[in-house]
Amino acid sequence: MSQLGFCKLKNAYLLFVDDQMSNLQKKDDDVFVYPWMGIIANIPTTIQNGRKVGGSGSRLRDDLTEKGFNPSRVHPLWNRHGHSGFAIVEFKKGWDGFNNAFMFDKSFEQEQCGKKDYFSPRMERDKLYGWVARDDDYYSKGLVGEYLKNNGDLKTVSDKEAEDHRKDSTLVTTLTNTLETKNQRLKEMEKKYTKVKMSFWALMDEKDEMIKAYNEESRRMQQNAHDHFKKISLEHERMARQFSDQKTELEQREKELFDREIQNEAETRKLQHEKIMHEKATLEQTKADERILRLAEEQKSEKEKLHRKIIELEKQLDAKQALELEIQSMKGQIEVMQHMEGDGEMKQKMEAIQEELREKEEEWSSVEELYQVLVVSERQKNDELLDARKELIAGLKDISTNTRASVGVKRMGELDIKPFRIAAKRKYSGVEANLKAAERCSQLQDYLRDSNWHPFKILTDKDGNSKELLDEEDEQLKAIKSEDGDEIYSAVTAALAEINEYNPSGRYIVPQLWNFKEGREATLKEGVEQLLNKWKQFKRKKH
Repeated sequence: MSQLGFCKLKNAYLLFVDDQMSNLQKKDDDVFVYPWMGIIANIPTTIQNGRKVGGSGSRLRDDLTEKGFNPSRVHPLWNRHGHSGFAIVEFKKGWDGFNNAFMFDKSFEQEQCGKKDYFSPRMERDKLYGWVARDDDYYSKGLVGEYLKNNGDLKTVSDKEAEDHRKDSTLVTTLTNTLETKNQRLKEMEKKYTKVKMSFWALMDEKDEMIKAYNEESRRMQQNAHDHFKKISLEHERMARQFSDQKTELEQREKELFDREIQNEAETRKLQHEKIMHEKATLEQTKADERILRLAEEQKSEKEKLHRKIIELEKQLDAKQALELEIQSMKGQIEVMQHMEGDGEMKQKMEAIQEELREKEEEWSSVEELYQVLVVSERQKNDELLDARKELIAGLKDISTNTRASVGVKRMGELDIKPFRIAAKRKYSGVEANLKAAERCSQLQDYLRDSNWHPFKILTDKDGNSKELLDEEDEQLKAIKSEDGDEIYSAVTAALAEINEYNPSGRYIVPQLWNFKEGREATLKEGVEQLLNKWKQFKRKKH
């Protein structure tokens, strides 16, 4: 107890003594038995089976409690003959116990049943006597003195006050040292946080520069691929016209030979051979046309899919596929030329195309290597950003529940307890309503975790695109809506949609960085800004 508390108790005690017992002033140097104890004497006893028996300690304690003395225990004293007629009343160790003990003493004294009255020749045998145990009782012989020596010690009020003062001083010193240690640790954590923040912003600047350079390179390569594809298309159209002219020329020569009725068998076989070779070349050209169209369609489809996934890699991949398409086209042209017998000019063109094909294959290999490097770098940056996002979620974990912050952590798939409480208060009241709401909320949360319950259906539109929608005809959902009402049904369907989006396989709650103001996932930048704001608020409160 502090010095101020003791003074208040002491003043209250002195006022009580002035009002009711002005003739009994006590000094702080009176010696009492500690823990505070009282003595009850002349307890009525009877003889049973050759031994004395008397009232139990619990009954005496209840009687004293009803009078307002609040004893913690009453211990009857027994000797070889049985109940001795004495009992020790134990009070609490604090100043409240001291006050109760002194009130106990004064109450018996006012009724002329105190210690002096007990030892007076006029002591009445049918009354209970009581008083506070002091040093003379402590040193007395008999059961009372023996019990007091074994279970207590002697102290003055001043001794008790000094002891409490020493304990308070020790406690203040300990708390002061603990506070200094905590402040030191807080400063160290602030330094670490500043260092991590600077490192994070440096990483973000580095990533922005890399993305900028990557986008520039992607645009350049896409333009080059577009130019190459256009060039190949023009070359393909020119060669198609050339083959058509050759076919017309051969047909004209065949007609002229037949018109002139040329009988030279060797010349006829040569003409037929050229015709067959031309048909084969035409067939190969047709196949090459189909391959080019198919590759072009595949390229277009692949571009659309990659655009939905990640736009940065899509541009690089388009350039790579365009180059690969150009290589395939050149290979088709070479296959066509290999089935034709042409003059030296045709062979030179084929060699030129083969040389260009080797250059394109080398360029394609370089693009492939660059693409792989960019993919690896992008994955590393994404991993670093994911780690940073996880750290932000850990740091902002309590913001969404303890404050009304716009950015915090939302537990995706967790049921909102509010509609359950509203529904429960319609049927129940007080604590029972809260218990019923918590019970039903926990039951439906278990349903959400059940992987066998998947109340969704898949719809496919005319373009072949599939979309997963909530199956409102699901029996379990219909039962919830019928039994619990629209508010709880809406909460369950919202949690189902979240868990189906963020963790459909595990079906457990997933923490997510969330912008509560706009109802969407928060960006890493928004999360960092929120954390910085909380840190600044803490700094202002501290100062």
